[in-house]
Amino acid sequence: MERLQKIMARANFGSRRECEKLIKEGRVKLNGRLAKLGDKADGAKDKIEVNGRLLSKRAPAKVYIALNKPKGVISSLEDELGAGRTTVRDLIDLPGHVYPVGRLDRQSEGLMLMTNDGDLAHKLTHPRFGHQKLYHVTIDGAMTDETIQKWEKGVWLDGSYTAPATVELIRRNQKSSQLRITLREGRKRQIRRIAAIFGHEVKELIRIQIGSLRLGDLKSGKWRHLTKQEVAALKQISKGAK
Repeated sequence: MERLQKIMARANFGSRRECEKLIKEGRVKLNGRLAKLGDKADGAKDKIEVNGRLLSKRAPAKVYIALNKPKGVISSLEDELGAGRTTVRDLIDLPGHVYPVGRLDRQSEGLMLMTNDGDLAHKLTHPRFGHQKLYHVTIDGAMTDETIQKWEKGVWLDGSYTAPATVELIRRNQKSSQLRITLREGRKRQIRRIAAIFGHEVKELIRIQIGSLRLGDLKSGKWRHLTKQEVAALKQISKGAK
């Protein structure tokens, strides 16, 4: 017996958190009754329905995609505002359900991982896992060495200190500073908000690496399938997450 959201994620209905949301919204039935969080099931025997669609007993083939998200594109499967904004899913001309692992805000760009592997998505976004993400960031003004040291130690944000980060100064002048920032957590708009606390505005933010996966020379707006070696490497570093 397994948690219902885990079975749903494996069957291509989204990450575990997204599946938990479906259950909370009353869109899931287990053996004819409305499911609730905490329910467990046998994926091979129990009848599970999501939005009236019967969950298949056969798991779909796993898909792993690297996408270079351009500025102006939202990291969602659909535009929640209904304003006609382009989503990351719009950029991938493949059938089936794939979803982003983590997010980049609309004005940020760079590497995103898209998949239908709910287990891997859960492990890569689990707060206790702390996998590394690497960014190239340009801010306005000259960030001081003292400020960089404060950022690296942790900054008070949303009621707690951020995890230690690595902030490497690449280039600095009076007008701007270029930084290479490595994070081990993913709070909402974290880099932009911390830069603002220190009196700087982020002018450009590009994510170039997630764990062992690198953006490389993938062009903006383009995507590619991960190699077997890249998938294996991501799964290997995810073994530490429970």
